[in-house]
Amino acid sequence: MLLSYIRVSTVEQNDDRQLIEADKTFTDKVSGSTTDRAELNNLKDFARLGDTVTVHDISRLARNIKDLIDIIEFFNSKGVAVEFRKEAMTFTADKKNPMNQLMLNLLGSVYQFEREIMLERQKEGIAKAKAKGVYKGRKPTVDYALIEQHLNNGLSIRKTVAETGYSLGTVAKVSKKLKG
Repeated sequence: MLLSYIRVSTVEQNDDRQLIEADKTFTDKVSGSTTDRAELNNLKDFARLGDTVTVHDISRLARNIKDLIDIIEFFNSKGVAVEFRKEAMTFTADKKNPMNQLMLNLLGSVYQFEREIMLERQKEGIAKAKAKGVYKGRKPTVDYALIEQHLNNGLSIRKTVAETGYSLGTVAKVSKKLKG
């Protein structure tokens, strides 16, 4: 059976470029930085001896070389082949191809390196934007003024929680800040 695995980092991202005709498709819409992905886990449970898992490219399956090799070895230990379309590479349990192993390690390392460089540049950009006063960060999801208003009007922490719908911890933190 041909099984397809697709991963995009966010719900908003489009997975069209990764679509591969398969008997069954497993799609995750989560970051690849974790191996605890619901559909990847479902795929691991579903795959059987003789199946082939096909993935658009290496970076869709794993973000670092260790996870990549572990996932491939897991499938191969079940007698399941893993195929990467973009790289034109297939890994099977019964036939090890030394050139494919070398390419897997090289490409996996390059993808991991690219990711780390991108994150480093992102941090540098944010630091520069903060220094210029341009970066504001994510918009607050808590209306602290509303909580302060309720507390200043004499409401207890628990009544403020009930009135505002914010958590006890959030309201307690604001109360502590108000007290000094």
